[in-house]
Amino acid sequence: MVTLRKQYVVARPVYSEDSFAEDHEKIYRVHKTILNHLRDYFTWDLQRTRDTALSLLPIIGWMKIYKIKKWLIGDVVSGISTGLVAIMQGLAFALLASLPPSYGLYAAFFPIVIYFFLGTSRHISVGPFPVLSLMIGAVVTRLVPEDQPHANFTSFEGLTQDQRRVLVASSVTFLMGIFQLAMGILQVGFIVVYLSDTLISGFTTAAAIQILVSQLKFVLGLVVPGISGPFAIIYTLEKIFVQITSTNICDLVMSIVIMVVVFIVKDLSDRYRAHLPVPIPVEVIMTVIACGVSYGFNFEKRFGIDVVGKMVSGYESPIAPSVEVWQDSAVDAFPIAIVAFAVAFSVAKVYAIKHDYTIDGNQELIAFGVSNIFGASFRAFAASTALSRSAVQESSGGKTQVAGLISALMAMIVTLALGFLLEPLPKSVLGALVIVNLKGMLMQLREIPQLWRRDKPECVVWVGTCLGATLLGLDIGLAVGLGLELLTVVFRIQFPCCSLLANIPGTELYRNRKDYLHVVEPNGVKVMMMSSPIFFANIEFFRDKLAQAVGFNPLRVLRKRNKALRKIKRLSKNRDNVIMEKGLVVQTSDGSYKNHEEFDLPCDLKDLPFQIDWNAELPANISVPRVDIHSLILDFSAVSFLDISALKGLKTTLKEFIRIHVDVYIVSCDANILEKLHGCMFFDDEIQTSVFFLTVHDAMLHALDKHAENKHQRYVMSQTRL
Repeated sequence: MVTLRKQYVVARPVYSEDSFAEDHEKIYRVHKTILNHLRDYFTWDLQRTRDTALSLLPIIGWMKIYKIKKWLIGDVVSGISTGLVAIMQGLAFALLASLPPSYGLYAAFFPIVIYFFLGTSRHISVGPFPVLSLMIGAVVTRLVPEDQPHANFTSFEGLTQDQRRVLVASSVTFLMGIFQLAMGILQVGFIVVYLSDTLISGFTTAAAIQILVSQLKFVLGLVVPGISGPFAIIYTLEKIFVQITSTNICDLVMSIVIMVVVFIVKDLSDRYRAHLPVPIPVEVIMTVIACGVSYGFNFEKRFGIDVVGKMVSGYESPIAPSVEVWQDSAVDAFPIAIVAFAVAFSVAKVYAIKHDYTIDGNQELIAFGVSNIFGASFRAFAASTALSRSAVQESSGGKTQVAGLISALMAMIVTLALGFLLEPLPKSVLGALVIVNLKGMLMQLREIPQLWRRDKPECVVWVGTCLGATLLGLDIGLAVGLGLELLTVVFRIQFPCCSLLANIPGTELYRNRKDYLHVVEPNGVKVMMMSSPIFFANIEFFRDKLAQAVGFNPLRVLRKRNKALRKIKRLSKNRDNVIMEKGLVVQTSDGSYKNHEEFDLPCDLKDLPFQIDWNAELPANISVPRVDIHSLILDFSAVSFLDISALKGLKTTLKEFIRIHVDVYIVSCDANILEKLHGCMFFDDEIQTSVFFLTVHDAMLHALDKHAENKHQRYVMSQTRL
């Protein structure tokens, strides 16, 4: 089908930057100084007080518009549904953190209470997240191993092994909260942009593999000590396979049944989501059934399975973090803080876009920082959000964080009154629930073929991050992923795409000449486009690409020409009758002839009193590369900045071309770059501001017009016999 195309006709002068500035007056803005910014920052008034209060306490904003009749029922139903899931996941994720399961209920309560007041997202479910739990567990296992002496900290004196582990987990969480709070206060929420979706996907997939392996000991009923550090996953698998014949069949059967039932019910719930008022809480149902069966048939004594055991009843008094743990785990706490924020912010952003409201990254850092500090004081471990819980909270009708507060109340009720009912729950059931909830993260492996087809560097980042985090540990793996991601950025910028452009006939449009069949390249003109910023790392690459595009190196041509002139000069000095014998004649525009004494001039072409056609036939023993162009146009529309090294390199390049009589024009240059060029004394007698044009077509018309007019003024050097 032929698309109806409108046409437009524009008649205007050919504009260079100079001529455009003459015809159109520009407003020169006065930029604020650092002192002005500081004065504005420290100036306080009533409006700023109000804005600050709304920023630090987002609850004020959304509570003013809260629709009780319309939203409250949905929040209550959503809070109950989410609370049931949060309780089960809290117990399960506590095992990932190498803590007693009951402390998972703390992580499902305390952080939510603070986030209710400080958070900007209305739909995420705050609480334990499996990746963070595993990262906390790695620190706990390293400092308080099961079968080896614990770290020699004075803060461990008089504590049981579980108490030491709780102290380590809460101390790391406290430090992680300090990092998040500090980043929020310093307004560095933008740091999450350095964690791309590809990196997060590869990292969470690796974490899912690590979590899967860590839960095998519970599913199989084996006693496997926690191992941390590089290649821990390999050593763990080795210990599991060594003991595989000691598998507890009861644990294995229960785990398989739980995983199959939960998987099927979840799949059906996803398919018929539109027909269900709330998602089916299959994890809760299977947990209740498993508790009842385990208690009724006394699985602990009859089959020797490992159960949750004594639950902590009520809340313990606050504890102070261990400074010794901080000193040992600061390197671990920072990546945990970054991952926690990145995951929570990405999930919050999805629901904010869906429900049309805004979230503040810096306020989210403050909210999670204070939440984790507060929770750690009461023995909770790292909190973020989980996509599955957040999906339950949003899909079951949750409109605001009132749903989150109700889910926290559910966890509190279980902690205070109903915890004893969970004591006969087999740990293998919790392990099975963890594994079955890894489906979404493990399915990310399907992204590899698509990434390879669409963007190979991104695929390298994904695979490298996943392998690094799987084999070397999550903290080192995250650093590997960041390193690979930065390398891809450096690679893209240091070796950008440079293309030669040609004109689409009948238009002012210029496109890559390799992409179109019918394009026009005017004789004597080359148009090159640079598709990235130019800076110290790629200026030489740019110069090399430019030489390839025009087919010669301007500096080499200049040196060859100077060498040829020196030969002519020596020849004219050594032979007085050179003109008569050799017939070397240099003809100027007025037809007069220069005597050989006048050749005693600097070799630089710009200092000669005449111009020479170096493409004509030259005397014997004089060889100079041909230059088939008279104009070079550089399209800088994609160049966002130039640094000092690039300015120097660009200036040198332009002079090299100018000295071999190739006109260079720069088009579509950003106004900030032009301002910087003026400020850095880029222009001189050779490089004028007149070489800058608004568009490629402007420069092309100017170049063709100029050389059409001056064609009869070209000078000729010829060899004549008299």
